[in-house]
Amino acid sequence: MKLSLCTISFRHHLQSIDQIAHYAQTNGFQGIELWGVHAKNLAEDIHYGSEWLSSYNLETTMLSDYLPLDAPLPVLMTEMQRLCALAHRWGTKKVRTFAGTKGSADISRLERIEVVSRMKMLCKMAEAEGQILLVETHPNTLTDNPSSTLQLIEETDHSALRVNFDVLHIWESGVDPLFALKQLRPYISHFHFKNIQSRSQLGVFAPNNVYAAAGSREGMVSLFEGAVDYRMFLREASDLIEMDASLEWFGPNVKDILTEDSKEIMRILQAENAL
Repeated sequence: MKLSLCTISFRHHLQSIDQIAHYAQTNGFQGIELWGVHAKNLAEDIHYGSEWLSSYNLETTMLSDYLPLDAPLPVLMTEMQRLCALAHRWGTKKVRTFAGTKGSADISRLERIEVVSRMKMLCKMAEAEGQILLVETHPNTLTDNPSSTLQLIEETDHSALRVNFDVLHIWESGVDPLFALKQLRPYISHFHFKNIQSRSQLGVFAPNNVYAAAGSREGMVSLFEGAVDYRMFLREASDLIEMDASLEWFGPNVKDILTEDSKEIMRILQAENAL
């Protein structure tokens, strides 16, 4: 498995991209998932990109951003072009976004038709650049559960549309992640791994909280201490697919947590491979 850290984990830390890359290199990661905000802020410095990152024996496994699907069409197209250019610069084919801002139960039929139309356009743009567009399984979007995710894939009907399978958010939807994995397997190109102490604390991952410097971090726990059984998931999933995954940590003690979780992931997978 190719394991990445997310640069978003360092969004409130005084760490340079050089320091993050050095940490990733020396702690067993094979890549980084580059937050769109970070990629945009580095755009004027020609020193940084895929060649620079490869000097650390790392690669950019995904560029993660939030395309404004409800913006005027020229604005959306310009933003997609910008992300595609940044993805080229950083040497990744994966551009991740969210499938709108309304959950599958809250969106009207006409609104869904409009989202699908725009997803088709974005997929064509990605394909023209030799890239793929990943929609993340996430609450309050059209991919808030496996059924709606499959529906969106069928409606969009384009090979460039892929899935970033967030294990916790699938579990949050009430569906067993292993069952959802079997359903979505043909369309998955990336995984997000994170955990929570209990279901009652899932609100801590709401965007208006998790991105705020003063937001609550209550309930955020390391991967193997939470309500989702990642040991079982990794053991079962290792038989199904070759995984390309990112550790997504939003709490304190970033380096300590990422180091311990990455070591345990590799221990579990190595034990499975030895069987």
